[in-house]
Amino acid sequence: MSRQLLYKDGLISEDKFYNVGNHLPSDCLLVYNNTRVIQARLVFHKASGARIEIFCLEPIDPRSYELSLCSRSTCVWRCMIGNLKKWKGGALSMEMDVEGKSKLELCAERISSDGDTHFVRFSWAENEISFGEILSLVGELPIPPYLNRETEESDKRRYQTVYSKIEGSVAAPTAGLHFTEDVLSDLRRRGIDMTEVTLHVGAGTFQPVKTADANKHVMHHEIISVSRKSIEKIRDNIGKICAVGTTSMRTLESLYFIGCKIHEYLSQNDVLLKSEIDLSVGQTEPYIKDYGLSAVESMDCILQYMSKTGKEELHGDTQIMIRPGYEFKIVDMLITNFHQPKSTLLLLVSAFIGDDWRKVYDYALNNGFRFLSYGDSSLLYRR
Repeated sequence: MSRQLLYKDGLISEDKFYNVGNHLPSDCLLVYNNTRVIQARLVFHKASGARIEIFCLEPIDPRSYELSLCSRSTCVWRCMIGNLKKWKGGALSMEMDVEGKSKLELCAERISSDGDTHFVRFSWAENEISFGEILSLVGELPIPPYLNRETEESDKRRYQTVYSKIEGSVAAPTAGLHFTEDVLSDLRRRGIDMTEVTLHVGAGTFQPVKTADANKHVMHHEIISVSRKSIEKIRDNIGKICAVGTTSMRTLESLYFIGCKIHEYLSQNDVLLKSEIDLSVGQTEPYIKDYGLSAVESMDCILQYMSKTGKEELHGDTQIMIRPGYEFKIVDMLITNFHQPKSTLLLLVSAFIGDDWRKVYDYALNNGFRFLSYGDSSLLYRR
């Protein structure tokens, strides 16, 4: 049963997670990430018996997760490759048993490299099955590397949130793993409103900060998607927003800067050419420019843009790095697990509650709280 550490006004207490509704304002808005983890690890074997592991990180062609997972003959993904030295060249293949069909062959061809990642083209018999179905059939769920074990059948259930629905992540938004249908029902009975965003979590979330200067750490890009309805709710609840997990927080804070970019474009151009607006947030952007907009004004700009373009869903890209010195625009409360030392997630927590992060983590360590993905939870109020 999950425990929850509570931090508010510099004071620490604890409770069981199922009582989280007792510790949230009745008029707050809970924002959660509805992404769903895909079985993104594919294992091929060469004729020699060598095992080649291909970990699909993000779609390249088609670029959209939805379109790529629906592809029915070929697609290209950015991947990490295990035992790469055994894959000198040529295509890899595996046979799959597809119910009601003859055996189907999946081929993988490495077409280029970009640092530690590689572009891999997957191909199979046209129209037989989608790539998403292939992953569900023969892929493995990519549990966090620090668990130091193989994926187990129970992970397929435990490593998904109860509200997950949009496939695309290679890691779960683990703060959401504590929520059950009973907890959600209790929150609804209390009148606590909820809304959802989508951020597809990349493997970079596990990448430790290896540089002495955290500013030199290179953040990974992640795709975000938020509906008009959610943006309206966020706009109407500024000042009382609780993010479920660091992925929801990064999405919410990124929305502010996307709104600022839209405002800047609209103030300089009479005609809206939607292809010209940069709906991405760079790693250092929050620290080098003060847009001077309030959070409400920024959300209004996004809604104006969506009205002008007829969009019901905002799609963007974020590389935001939240570290000490960051000024929060949207999030007031954060539900999150306990994170590894030297991680960008711990930097985010220290930015949110200041130097008291040490007090919080000392308390957790001294009182037997469990850390990392299958660990316990915390509810943090911003300092």
